[in-house]
Amino acid sequence: MTTFVDRVELHVAAGNGGHGCASVHREKFKPLGGPDGGNGGRGGDVTLVVDQDITTLLDYHHSPHRKATNGQPGAGDHRTGKEGQDLVLPVPDGTVVLDKNGNVLADLVGQGTTFVAGQGGRGGLGNAALASARRKAPGFALLGEPGEARDIVLELKTVADVALVGYPSAGKSSLISVLSAAKPKIADYPFTTLVPNLGVVTAGSTVYTIADVPGLIPGASQGRGLGLEFLRHVERCSVLVHVLDTATLESDRDPVSDLDMIEEELKQYGGLDDRPRIVVLNKIDIPDGQDLADLIRPELEERGYRVFEVSAVARTGLKELSYALAGVIAEARAAKPVEEATRIVIRPKAVDDVGFTVTLEEDGIYRVRGEKPERWVRQTDFNNDEAVGYLADRLNRLGVEDELMKAGARAGDGVAIGAEDNAVVFDWEPTVAAGAEMLGRRGEDHRLEAPRPAAQRRRDRESERDEASKEYQEFDPFA
Repeated sequence: MTTFVDRVELHVAAGNGGHGCASVHREKFKPLGGPDGGNGGRGGDVTLVVDQDITTLLDYHHSPHRKATNGQPGAGDHRTGKEGQDLVLPVPDGTVVLDKNGNVLADLVGQGTTFVAGQGGRGGLGNAALASARRKAPGFALLGEPGEARDIVLELKTVADVALVGYPSAGKSSLISVLSAAKPKIADYPFTTLVPNLGVVTAGSTVYTIADVPGLIPGASQGRGLGLEFLRHVERCSVLVHVLDTATLESDRDPVSDLDMIEEELKQYGGLDDRPRIVVLNKIDIPDGQDLADLIRPELEERGYRVFEVSAVARTGLKELSYALAGVIAEARAAKPVEEATRIVIRPKAVDDVGFTVTLEEDGIYRVRGEKPERWVRQTDFNNDEAVGYLADRLNRLGVEDELMKAGARAGDGVAIGAEDNAVVFDWEPTVAAGAEMLGRRGEDHRLEAPRPAAQRRRDRESERDEASKEYQEFDPFA
């Protein structure tokens, strides 16, 4: 049964915003109390949070679909809908977040680091929030915006100071088991290690982590064996330690050629040329192993490597190796900030970006794409003429109508706002007022204009109240 997963595809969906409310205040002797519809609640976000107690992505392998809760709709008497609850997903330290095209969205390092993977939808405005000096009695409200839904890929890159690399059965698991308290599986056959193992080592005042990466073979950088799956786990390490088997039983191998092969695979993988290398000649407790170590050590030192002869079984040479690694790690830590900063990729818009584009497609449709136009369309109740008129006003103020004219659009041409699979299509009629004609200009109500002279109010007060109340109920769609 799988217990370690370091790459998953996650489907996240934030909560939808609640719809705004179109309501009119009702009170005895106040038939025209004005709009009092509350706003809808915000939908919940989906947030990734680094938790150092989490070491695998196994939970998301079994349950890849995660959704936050929706916001509640607004209500009358200026009552705002309840916000949706955020969904917090714990991830291991060192998790990289990518989109479905492989672009890096965030590189999460450090306890408590967060990244919003799905933004909750905005709640729709109620008619009370839409009221203004010119639009005193809106008969509509905005719909809640759908929450962000997307597919992301989570990749775990182990956060360790030292990475042990080498051929299968070179003794990497045995070495980490005697240097630290880690208890990896150890056996005398290749590919015993199927997942990275982490151990904590204390050398004097320096405490560092060491990772045992599954064995590499020729072609690992192209996917042979287990190498490609786990080479990513050495990317964050400050030091690479080549563990060479000086007592191999394979006649076509020797420690120097093993080293050259591993270096070639690391070169093909890329991005590791600047890491310091240390060579460990393992299994010198075997007579032939000690003889071979004595033979090749001068050649390795001529290449510039620091070489240590150790035996994980006899526990010889371990103290020297541990303190040497501590020294290299201390130098690496001093050369960079104490804690590696989290990297969140931000792609700002161009300074001359007007917020939307207008393109003429082959079928003669003018397609409008942009964050604001598409969001406004999603928030519009197309069963309400006044809401449609309000949308037309917003698009006109944004400059959509001017851009359509520049693109060559004429009255009666088809215009689509949004993507092909979810667009609103209509026949364009430029500069034509839309909305509820009974109200004059959109959202204006002649019954709420400046009061009549005092003498006239005294003469007609009773009859006007009854007439106004009856008229308002005919206009109010919720009456």
